[in-house]
Amino acid sequence: MEISGNSAFYAGLNTIQTGQNRIDQAAGQIAGAAVERVPVGQSSDVQVDRLRSVDRSQRSDFASDMVEMSQGKLQVELGAKVAKASDEVLGTLIDTYA
Repeated sequence: MEISGNSAFYAGLNTIQTGQNRIDQAAGQIAGAAVERVPVGQSSDVQVDRLRSVDRSQRSDFASDMVEMSQGKLQVELGAKVAKASDEVLGTLIDTYA
């Protein structure tokens, strides 16, 4: 019996890899976000003002990156379920007909 590369098992593995890539990319964007350093001599009021003036688009980028990470996690979990189900079905077919 020949198992083609187009089987559900390989689709599950591909989904896992795609989800992991999505997680890696979003995590890299979060980790690589530029953090503005405040000079040592500034007062805490100036620091608080700078923190409050963070661009709203930057905040939404963090939110969208977190959503991407969550979607990647779900994608990996579902890919694993597909691969496992495919593996179990294949094992059942082989046991039945062997």
